Amino acid sequence: MGKLIKLEWEKYEIGKYIRNAAILIVLLVIFNYAMTFLGIANDPDTGVPDMAISNMGVSTNVELLTDITFLIFAAAMHATFIIGAYKNKTMNLMFLYPLNRKKIMAAKMLAVCIFCFAGIVIAKLACYGVSNLGFMMGQKASFPMDYNMLSVSFYIQLLIRSAATISISLLALLIGMIAKSSKVTVISSFLLIILMQGNVGGATFKDNLAVPIVFMAISVLAAILIVQRVEKRDVM
Repeated sequence: MGKLIKLEWEKYEIGKYIRNAAILIVLLVIFNYAMTFLGIANDPDTGVPDMAISNMGVSTNVELLTDITFLIFAAAMHATFIIGAYKNKTMNLMFLYPLNRKKIMAAKMLAVCIFCFAGIVIAKLACYGVSNLGFMMGQKASFPMDYNMLSVSFYIQLLIRSAATISISLLALLIGMIAKSSKVTVISSFLLIILMQGNVGGATFKDNLAVPIVFMAISVLAAILIVQRVEKRDVM
Protein backbone atom coordinates (compact mmCIF):
# COMPACT_ATOMS: atom_id res chain seq x y z
CA MET A 1 0.00 0.00 0.00
CA GLY A 2 2.84 2.37 0.83
CA LYS A 3 4.37 1.90 -2.62
CA LEU A 4 1.01 2.56 -4.29
CA ILE A 5 0.57 5.78 -2.32
CA LYS A 6 4.06 6.90 -3.24
CA LEU A 7 3.34 6.13 -6.90
CA GLU A 8 0.21 8.27 -6.74
CA TRP A 9 2.22 11.17 -5.36
CA GLU A 10 4.79 10.78 -8.09
CA LYS A 11 2.18 10.43 -10.83
CA TYR A 12 0.44 13.67 -9.87
CA GLU A 13 3.67 15.57 -9.15
CA ILE A 14 3.17 16.03 -5.42
CA GLY A 15 5.83 18.74 -5.42
CA LYS A 16 3.38 21.25 -6.87
CA TYR A 17 0.85 20.38 -4.18
CA ILE A 18 3.52 20.86 -1.50
CA ARG A 19 4.28 24.28 -2.96
CA ASN A 20 0.59 25.25 -3.06
CA ALA A 21 0.00 23.99 0.47
CA ALA A 22 3.02 25.94 1.74
CA ILE A 23 1.69 29.12 0.13
CA LEU A 24 -1.72 28.55 1.70
CA ILE A 25 -0.19 28.01 5.13
CA VAL A 26 1.79 31.25 4.91
CA LEU A 27 -1.33 33.16 3.82
CA LEU A 28 -3.39 31.60 6.62
CA VAL A 29 -0.79 32.58 9.22
CA ILE A 30 -0.64 36.15 7.91
CA PHE A 31 -4.42 36.52 7.73
CA ASN A 32 -4.98 35.04 11.19
CA TYR A 33 -2.28 37.30 12.63
CA ALA A 34 -3.84 40.33 10.94
CA MET A 35 -7.27 39.47 12.32
CA THR A 36 -5.94 38.92 15.82
CA PHE A 37 -3.41 41.70 16.22
CA LEU A 38 -3.78 44.20 13.37
CA GLY A 39 -7.50 44.86 13.77
CA ILE A 40 -8.68 44.00 10.26
CA ALA A 41 -11.78 42.38 11.78
CA ASN A 42 -12.59 45.47 13.85
CA ASP A 43 -15.44 47.84 13.12
CA PRO A 44 -13.88 51.05 11.76
CA ASP A 45 -16.23 53.19 13.86
CA THR A 46 -15.92 51.48 17.24
CA GLY A 47 -12.47 49.94 16.91
CA VAL A 48 -13.70 46.59 18.28
CA PRO A 49 -14.60 43.36 16.46
CA ASP A 50 -17.93 43.40 14.62
CA MET A 51 -20.85 41.96 16.58
CA ALA A 52 -20.97 38.94 14.27
CA ILE A 53 -17.53 37.82 15.43
CA SER A 54 -17.22 39.54 18.81
CA ASN A 55 -17.67 36.26 20.68
CA MET A 56 -14.92 34.52 18.75
CA GLY A 57 -11.59 33.55 20.23
CA VAL A 58 -8.33 32.95 18.44
CA SER A 59 -9.06 29.23 18.16
CA THR A 60 -12.35 29.90 16.37
CA ASN A 61 -10.54 31.90 13.71
CA VAL A 62 -7.79 29.32 13.30
CA GLU A 63 -10.12 26.31 13.13
CA LEU A 64 -12.52 27.94 10.70
CA LEU A 65 -9.84 29.27 8.34
CA THR A 66 -7.74 26.10 8.25
CA ASP A 67 -10.71 23.72 8.06
CA ILE A 68 -12.33 25.49 5.11
CA THR A 69 -9.04 25.91 3.27
CA PHE A 70 -7.75 22.36 3.59
CA LEU A 71 -11.09 20.61 3.18
CA ILE A 72 -11.56 22.35 -0.16
CA PHE A 73 -7.90 21.60 -0.98
CA ALA A 74 -8.46 17.91 -0.19
CA ALA A 75 -11.67 17.80 -2.22
CA ALA A 76 -9.87 19.35 -5.19
CA MET A 77 -7.12 16.72 -4.91
CA HIS A 78 -9.70 13.92 -4.73
CA ALA A 79 -11.37 15.36 -7.82
CA THR A 80 -8.05 15.21 -9.68
CA PHE A 81 -6.76 11.89 -8.33
CA ILE A 82 -10.02 9.95 -8.67
CA ILE A 83 -12.82 11.65 -10.60
CA GLY A 84 -10.36 13.07 -13.12
CA ALA A 85 -8.79 9.62 -13.49
CA TYR A 86 -12.17 8.19 -14.43
CA LYS A 87 -12.90 10.96 -16.91
CA ASN A 88 -9.57 10.76 -18.72
CA LYS A 89 -9.72 6.93 -18.69
CA THR A 90 -6.46 6.45 -16.76
CA MET A 91 -8.44 4.68 -14.04
CA ASN A 92 -9.53 2.05 -16.56
CA LEU A 93 -5.90 1.55 -17.52
CA MET A 94 -4.93 1.05 -13.88
CA PHE A 95 -7.67 -1.55 -13.51
CA LEU A 96 -5.90 -3.62 -16.16
CA TYR A 97 -2.94 -4.03 -13.81
CA PRO A 98 -2.73 -7.28 -11.81
CA LEU A 99 -3.75 -5.39 -8.66
CA ASN A 100 -6.88 -5.45 -6.58
CA ARG A 101 -9.17 -2.59 -7.62
CA LYS A 102 -10.10 -1.87 -4.04
CA LYS A 103 -6.45 -1.51 -3.14
CA ILE A 104 -5.90 0.94 -5.99
CA MET A 105 -8.85 3.09 -4.93
CA ALA A 106 -7.84 2.97 -1.26
CA ALA A 107 -4.31 4.06 -2.18
CA LYS A 108 -5.65 7.05 -4.11
CA MET A 109 -7.83 8.17 -1.21
CA LEU A 110 -5.06 7.65 1.33
CA ALA A 111 -2.57 9.56 -0.83
CA VAL A 112 -4.82 12.61 -0.63
CA CYS A 113 -5.87 12.22 3.00
CA ILE A 114 -2.37 11.66 4.39
CA PHE A 115 -0.98 14.66 2.51
CA CYS A 116 -3.81 16.99 3.48
CA PHE A 117 -3.86 15.80 7.09
CA ALA A 118 -0.18 16.71 7.41
CA GLY A 119 -0.90 20.05 5.76
CA ILE A 120 -3.79 21.04 8.00
CA VAL A 121 -1.92 20.03 11.18
CA ILE A 122 1.09 22.13 10.15
CA ALA A 123 -1.22 25.04 9.27
CA LYS A 124 -3.01 24.93 12.62
CA LEU A 125 0.23 24.67 14.60
CA ALA A 126 1.74 27.55 12.62
CA CYS A 127 -1.29 29.78 13.18
CA TYR A 128 -1.53 28.96 16.89
CA GLY A 129 2.23 29.29 17.32
CA VAL A 130 2.48 32.72 15.71
CA SER A 131 -0.57 33.94 17.65
CA ASN A 132 0.95 32.57 20.84
CA LEU A 133 4.15 34.48 20.10
CA GLY A 134 2.13 37.66 19.64
CA PHE A 135 0.48 37.24 23.03
CA MET A 136 3.83 36.52 24.66
CA MET A 137 5.17 39.78 23.22
CA GLY A 138 2.27 41.64 24.80
CA GLN A 139 0.62 42.75 21.57
CA LYS A 140 -2.90 44.10 21.81
CA ALA A 141 -5.33 41.49 20.49
CA SER A 142 -8.84 41.76 19.09
CA PHE A 143 -9.69 38.26 20.30
CA PRO A 144 -8.96 36.43 23.56
CA MET A 145 -6.38 33.67 23.79
CA ASP A 146 -8.61 30.64 24.38
CA TYR A 147 -6.10 27.81 23.99
CA ASN A 148 -3.07 26.44 25.78
CA MET A 149 -0.25 25.00 23.68
CA LEU A 150 1.33 23.51 26.82
CA SER A 151 -1.67 21.26 27.33
CA VAL A 152 -1.71 17.70 25.99
CA SER A 153 -5.46 17.96 25.40
CA PHE A 154 -4.80 20.85 23.01
CA TYR A 155 -2.83 18.56 20.68
CA ILE A 156 -5.26 15.67 21.05
CA GLN A 157 -8.19 17.86 20.04
CA LEU A 158 -6.17 19.42 17.23
CA LEU A 159 -5.36 16.00 15.76
CA ILE A 160 -8.92 14.71 16.12
CA ARG A 161 -10.46 17.80 14.54
CA SER A 162 -7.88 17.79 11.75
CA ALA A 163 -8.51 14.12 10.98
CA ALA A 164 -12.27 14.72 11.01
CA THR A 165 -11.98 17.67 8.64
CA ILE A 166 -9.90 15.78 6.11
CA SER A 167 -12.06 12.67 6.40
CA ILE A 168 -15.08 14.76 5.43
CA SER A 169 -13.46 15.14 2.02
CA LEU A 170 -14.27 11.46 1.49
CA LEU A 171 -17.96 12.20 1.96
CA ALA A 172 -17.64 15.06 -0.53
CA LEU A 173 -15.87 12.65 -2.89
CA LEU A 174 -18.74 10.15 -2.66
CA ILE A 175 -21.23 12.91 -3.51
CA GLY A 176 -19.04 14.02 -6.41
CA MET A 177 -18.74 10.46 -7.74
CA ILE A 178 -22.50 9.98 -7.60
CA ALA A 179 -22.96 13.27 -9.47
CA LYS A 180 -20.00 12.41 -11.75
CA SER A 181 -18.65 15.92 -11.23
CA SER A 182 -15.42 17.39 -9.85
CA LYS A 183 -17.18 20.69 -9.21
CA VAL A 184 -19.83 19.00 -7.09
CA THR A 185 -17.05 17.42 -5.01
CA VAL A 186 -15.53 20.82 -4.20
CA ILE A 187 -18.89 22.53 -3.59
CA SER A 188 -20.01 19.67 -1.33
CA SER A 189 -16.83 19.99 0.74
CA PHE A 190 -17.57 23.67 1.36
CA LEU A 191 -21.17 23.00 2.38
CA LEU A 192 -20.12 20.15 4.67
CA ILE A 193 -17.53 22.23 6.55
CA ILE A 194 -20.07 25.04 6.99
CA LEU A 195 -22.42 22.46 8.50
CA MET A 196 -19.68 21.13 10.77
CA GLN A 197 -18.79 24.65 11.96
CA GLY A 198 -22.39 25.79 12.31
CA ASN A 199 -25.06 25.56 14.99
CA VAL A 200 -28.67 24.58 15.43
CA GLY A 201 -30.58 26.63 17.98
CA GLY A 202 -28.33 26.93 20.98
CA ALA A 203 -26.18 23.94 20.07
CA THR A 204 -22.87 24.96 18.56
CA PHE A 205 -21.31 22.17 16.53
CA LYS A 206 -17.82 23.66 16.37
CA ASP A 207 -17.37 23.59 20.16
CA ASN A 208 -18.49 19.98 20.57
CA LEU A 209 -15.73 17.41 20.10
CA ALA A 210 -18.34 14.71 19.50
CA VAL A 211 -19.44 16.41 16.27
CA PRO A 212 -16.19 15.93 14.32
CA ILE A 213 -16.01 12.34 15.59
CA VAL A 214 -19.50 11.65 14.24
CA PHE A 215 -18.60 13.26 10.92
CA MET A 216 -15.43 11.15 10.82
CA ALA A 217 -17.44 7.96 11.32
CA ILE A 218 -19.85 8.92 8.54
CA SER A 219 -16.93 9.71 6.25
CA VAL A 220 -15.30 6.35 6.95
CA LEU A 221 -18.55 4.69 5.88
CA ALA A 222 -18.47 6.83 2.73
CA ALA A 223 -14.91 5.63 2.04
CA ILE A 224 -15.98 2.00 2.48
CA LEU A 225 -18.86 2.54 0.08
CA ILE A 226 -16.53 4.11 -2.52
CA VAL A 227 -14.15 1.15 -2.27
CA GLN A 228 -16.99 -1.37 -2.52
CA ARG A 229 -18.46 0.38 -5.58
CA VAL A 230 -15.18 0.22 -7.49
CA GLU A 231 -15.69 -3.49 -8.22
CA LYS A 232 -19.02 -2.78 -9.88
CA ARG A 233 -18.14 0.07 -12.23
CA ASP A 234 -15.43 0.77 -14.75
CA VAL A 235 -16.45 4.20 -15.97
CA MET A 236 -18.21 7.27 -14.62
